[in-house]
Amino acid sequence: MTKEFTTQSWEKDVLSSAKPVLVDFWAPWCGPCRTQGPIVDTLASEVGDTAIIGKLNVDENPETAGQYGVQSIPTIAIFKSGKIVQKFVGVTGADKLKEALASANG
Repeated sequence: MTKEFTTQSWEKDVLSSAKPVLVDFWAPWCGPCRTQGPIVDTLASEVGDTAIIGKLNVDENPETAGQYGVQSIPTIAIFKSGKIVQKFVGVTGADKLKEALASANG
């Protein structure tokens, strides 16, 4: 299931996670984000509990997006041990994201 991340839940849900975390930085008005969203949702059901998959609305959480230098959306960031290990800007396919998660799971 895809989680909704917020600035308030960021520390617990993303930075303190023992599993790799994929974060889709998005906004409701962003056309490419509407293309990326279903890819991320499908990926969440496919990876099960090997990783945490979620989205952060940049309009509602601008300080968190800014902290990670998100300037274009969609941006996908994969976190491991609280740090970004891979980042993708623009619509990114499921295979590439699965590969990046597998690499983060190492």
